[in-house]
Amino acid sequence: MNNNEKRLEGYRRLIDIARDLASTLDLDILLNQIVSAASDLTESEAASILLYDDAARQLFFQVATNLDQPTMRGLVVPLDGSIAGWIVTNHKAARITNAQKDPRHFSTIEKQTHVTTGSLLGVPLITKDKVVGVLEVINKQVGEFTDDDEDLMQVLGAQAAVAIENARLFHQSDLVAEFVHELRTPLASIGTATYLLLRPEMSQEQRQSMIHNIYNETLRLNTLASAYLDLARLESGRVQFNLTIFDLAGMLYECIEIMQSQADECSITMEVEIPSDFPQVEADRDKIKQVVLNLLSNAIKYNCPHGKVVMIGGLEDNEWTLAIRDTGTGIPVKAVPHLFQKFYRVQASEGKVAGTGLGLSICKEIVSGHGGTIEVKSKYGQGATFTIHIPKSKH
Repeated sequence: MNNNEKRLEGYRRLIDIARDLASTLDLDILLNQIVSAASDLTESEAASILLYDDAARQLFFQVATNLDQPTMRGLVVPLDGSIAGWIVTNHKAARITNAQKDPRHFSTIEKQTHVTTGSLLGVPLITKDKVVGVLEVINKQVGEFTDDDEDLMQVLGAQAAVAIENARLFHQSDLVAEFVHELRTPLASIGTATYLLLRPEMSQEQRQSMIHNIYNETLRLNTLASAYLDLARLESGRVQFNLTIFDLAGMLYECIEIMQSQADECSITMEVEIPSDFPQVEADRDKIKQVVLNLLSNAIKYNCPHGKVVMIGGLEDNEWTLAIRDTGTGIPVKAVPHLFQKFYRVQASEGKVAGTGLGLSICKEIVSGHGGTIEVKSKYGQGATFTIHIPKSKH
């Protein structure tokens, strides 16, 4: 195939790709489609996308064709001291024969991917004069990147920028609609209490009750807003995972100390069952601790008086597991498929147990960010067991 035929075939593929991008609103699927297309079109070893946060003036690594470590999502790439940063700042493409000799090269990512960058071609993702990110391909399989490669990448980048912005707007409008819906109840409660406080016939005792109600609903709003922001950051991929090697049992005992007073109120006992020779695990310690605290809190809240919570560590060929088992009332069968949905509350417990309905969604996003899964098994009236599965590190 001569150069003209290859160029024509490339543009034919771009038409097909444009159709696929226009019909995709799931951001993760969309980004993977873009990097796959970029790598194929330019016949390069790998392709990646870095998204740009204009408010923080930071680029964060989002997806790559040569990456099986989901924890790299959110890795911050500086504007100064990176080729991608130069592309964003100058709104221009960059074509480099040997990135190792370029003073702008940011080597942290290749240390994580274990792929050395030689040749590189990057284009800005621009829509309506706004940069949303950078699309890069590395290591041309034969020869060097050409003018045709750059032209194809510029066209693909323009299509991708529009598709990414559309997917983000759709996702944001969906999230905002859900959040606003959840705000109505506490705001209505505060509004009613404030109206009653203005009435002259209210007794001092009634006024104190209203003030107490306003205070509690304000705390609820603050908790809801914090949880919502946590989830939004996780879903957008802007949270960076910091992997460390740590002792799982030690972290679990820290969680028990934190939750002890809550457990004591209901006379709940907490236990850890992990073999003494259990190896250290690799994960983001703080985020796994956040998952454990959330699951532990639920296991206490939904337990029976004088009940028990047991945390059990396990090992399999390619993963380690942590199960949190309680002796509570269990979960209705019809509720189980919905537990990890945003703002979902089990109907039987609504109004009885405080919560935002976001905790399990956050747990799922954190575990997914580690490339893992979370599952629940429960028989109504016989307690529940939540189990997280985290892949062992390949490096």
